[in-house]
Amino acid sequence: MSLKTQMNSTEAIDNKPQLQLGSQGQEVLELEHLLTKLRVYRQPAKGIFDKAVEFAVKLYQFRVFLSPDGIVGPLTWQALYTKSPVNMPVLRFGSSEQAVATVQEVLRVSQHYGGEIDGQFSTLTEKAVRAFQKSFGIEADGVVNGETWTALSQIPRGYNPNWFLT
Repeated sequence: MSLKTQMNSTEAIDNKPQLQLGSQGQEVLELEHLLTKLRVYRQPAKGIFDKAVEFAVKLYQFRVFLSPDGIVGPLTWQALYTKSPVNMPVLRFGSSEQAVATVQEVLRVSQHYGGEIDGQFSTLTEKAVRAFQKSFGIEADGVVNGETWTALSQIPRGYNPNWFLT
């Protein structure tokens, strides 16, 4: 993506309104078209943010590791435009945080990791990341960066909206 295109995309994202259940209009139509292209929305676009649109937004947010709240704010717009996760940490051997557990869960689903989901970026996790990267044609350096997060977001994972109810 050229710098000019990147700047235009950033400007476009900055000008987007927050959308949520009940929103209507041209921006919702655009959202529905983006969600359709991303294969998470299969209804006719009507410019009304209803429960079906909300579910598609939550599904996409889950896919790109955002909190699936169903509200389309700046991070969700950015993820929709870039078709990839945003604001994800760079993880490597020795990292320990919730994001590491998320990586371990996705690697388990992709059958690259058989260890415990413990949030510790250990030798076993690093080995699994390298194998995953190799299978996606990414430099197998064992570091989870933007390119690896994008590849991880392509792994189909079961989304259960009830998991996030408190």
